Amino acid sequence: MVFKRLLGSLGVGAPTVDTVLDPAPVPPGGTLTGQVLLKGGQADFDIDHITLELVARVEAEHEDGESEGVVVFDRFTVGGGFRLAAEEPRSVPFSVMLPWETPVTELYGQPLGIVLGVRTELAVAGAKDRGDLDQLGVSALPAQEAILEALGQLGFGFRSADLEYGHIGGTGQQLPFYQEIELTPAPRYAHQVNEIELTFLAGPGGLEVVLEADKRGGLFSPGHDAVTRFAVGHHDVRDWTAEVDGWVRQLVEHRTAYGHQAAYGHAAPHADHGHGGFHGPDHAHEDRHRSGPGMGTVVAAGAAGLAVGVVGGMVAAEVVDEVGDFFEGDEEDEG
Repeated sequence: MVFKRLLGSLGVGAPTVDTVLDPAPVPPGGTLTGQVLLKGGQADFDIDHITLELVARVEAEHEDGESEGVVVFDRFTVGGGFRLAAEEPRSVPFSVMLPWETPVTELYGQPLGIVLGVRTELAVAGAKDRGDLDQLGVSALPAQEAILEALGQLGFGFRSADLEYGHIGGTGQQLPFYQEIELTPAPRYAHQVNEIELTFLAGPGGLEVVLEADKRGGLFSPGHDAVTRFAVGHHDVRDWTAEVDGWVRQLVEHRTAYGHQAAYGHAAPHADHGHGGFHGPDHAHEDRHRSGPGMGTVVAAGAAGLAVGVVGGMVAAEVVDEVGDFFEGDEEDEG
């Protein structure tokens, strides 16, 4: 629980709501469970509905810079249609499935700096109030964890993670944003690339893995970005270190320009949402340049695993505070 407050739009004496999520982090596509705890107010109230919203802090790039905003990426009605008596306590349990593309917020128990929340909306007698907000913890799927650990074994390090508004062209992306994990290059690739950016697009049948290299320029040529994509099953058994090393070599050594149509962009206007099929290796070239935040506090992420740098020195308690600070001011009504 981050907040518990009186339903302000309903006035003094209204019911209160406190949503309690079960403590274990949930993987993408997994089941989020918990209960909404209601306490009746000074009179009887008819509860029209109880709705949970999954919300994310997302960055968007514009011609004149960057901005941040809140995106609601799923909604679930978990109860309603009953009368709550004065002072009556009531528990409404729920069990909902997270979208497969829900971003990962932690790796080996360490926060990645991604801000997700579960916001509770209570509708009473035609009035709505978002009366509770809770931090949502999402763990990695086994294949995601295996790929990240392989990158760590190869010498890559975690730099930062964020959520970018936009669509990755040529993929089956469903949500209006995607997670981007920025990695420092392994020593053997440091002379060729500035950083590697990794995106997972999970679905019921497996993962689309998108890798992008911010490649260094040579003496007579500018740097550029190269992109490649791979398909992975959820239960694949592979030599992940060798597999991922092959992906990176294919990405870094790729020299052919495939035109300027962006296959991987922060706001690429591609209208291929909803295509659920996976794609084989694919490549694209873009003349984009970005720089990520510096390395923050570094902690071990398991034996021989990826070194995780928590963005800007942010620690778990500060992530909780940031959830509250960021979402508290977001009170616009949804339709």
